[in-house]
Amino acid sequence: MVAAAQAAAPEDHSSHAGHREAAQAPEPTPADEHSAHHPQPAASAPAAAAASQDMPMMDHGQMDHGQMDHGSMSHEQMMQMHQQHMDMQAQPQAIPEADHQAHHPAASYQGAPVPPITDADRAAAFPDLPPHAMHQGGINYLFLADRLEWQDADEGSALAWDFSGWVGGNIDRLAFRSEGERLDGHTEEAELQLLWSHAIGPWWETVAGVRQDFKPGSPQTWAAFGVQGMPLYGLETEATAFLGEGGQSAARLNAEYDILLTNRLILQPVAEANLYGRNDDERGVGSGFSDAQLGLRLRYEIRREFAPYIGVNWTHAYGNTADLLREDGEDVSEARLVAGIRLWF
Repeated sequence: MVAAAQAAAPEDHSSHAGHREAAQAPEPTPADEHSAHHPQPAASAPAAAAASQDMPMMDHGQMDHGQMDHGSMSHEQMMQMHQQHMDMQAQPQAIPEADHQAHHPAASYQGAPVPPITDADRAAAFPDLPPHAMHQGGINYLFLADRLEWQDADEGSALAWDFSGWVGGNIDRLAFRSEGERLDGHTEEAELQLLWSHAIGPWWETVAGVRQDFKPGSPQTWAAFGVQGMPLYGLETEATAFLGEGGQSAARLNAEYDILLTNRLILQPVAEANLYGRNDDERGVGSGFSDAQLGLRLRYEIRREFAPYIGVNWTHAYGNTADLLREDGEDVSEARLVAGIRLWF
């Protein structure tokens, strides 16, 4: 009966194998029991990265397994250590959050979007400013000796001048102009204009007043009106009309331009043209286009207010004025070397 029972019951090899393994397995140590009851937490990424830097790399090819003390370390602990070592090698080093935010501040910003600009914001950024101090009144003045020069004329040495100036505010001013010539101590031409100027724009102003001629001939008074300004930077222009005694009329156009060769060396071309409505034998002028004058002066500004210069001046008479000069035996055209100073204050 016993033999039949043993033959009927199949032999459980797995149970025997388990008993053999249990019999062959070493007894757990206190450290193993502590590890089983208190498993170690998984190392964090920064800690694992630091541990991987501090732990030397294990060369399994050179490892002497015979020298390993299997009695003090279980197979499960060895496998766990090997797995942790492989995980630390495969896992990239994590960047600390503080360093990531320092290098990428925009990625860590989670604030509200910037609101759109309103009319109130624009008004606060660009408030109404008070008027400029120059437009609040005050009296200013300028005197300019544009030309005070010696000329080498055919009849001898000549002294010529061209003065101008004004006094007043920024809109309305009292202005004057004067020009003339003395030849060998005798005044050949001389005139003075007193004008009231009114600004009609940043670069233009109207003028009106009187002009008094002293020479040539007997004194003569004119009414004057015109405009003056700067159509281009550095180009100064004057256009003035005159009504004189006895129904005489005249017009004068002036233009000059400063060409800066250097900050102190300046080349100044000058042009002037005169026209008259009728002949005036006493003063030697004829109707129509009377005469033109061209000049070229090179000055050096020792100071902005004081500049000596040299140059050339050329005049030519036309039409009836040229005929009157020929009748008197005078030249129609003449070129002169000039030297002088230009000053203002």
